[in-house]
Amino acid sequence: MISDDDLDPKTKQLRPRVLDDLSVPELREYVQSLKDEIVRVEADITRKEKHKSAVDALFGNAKAE
Repeated sequence: MISDDDLDPKTKQLRPRVLDDLSVPELREYVQSLKDEIVRVEADITRKEKHKSAVDALFGNAKAE
């Protein structure tokens, strides 16, 4: 999971991690953690899209994006 320490304080964007000191197994573990985070974020996007669709169906298709 990403913490506030991983974000650039000015841009609030994810700072690239320094990979130079990581071994191949550590790099593979890092890649897997990134893939896990992508799955988690995509699941949240799907959940929010379903919620928005339900709200749109209930109240009509108003511009609420």
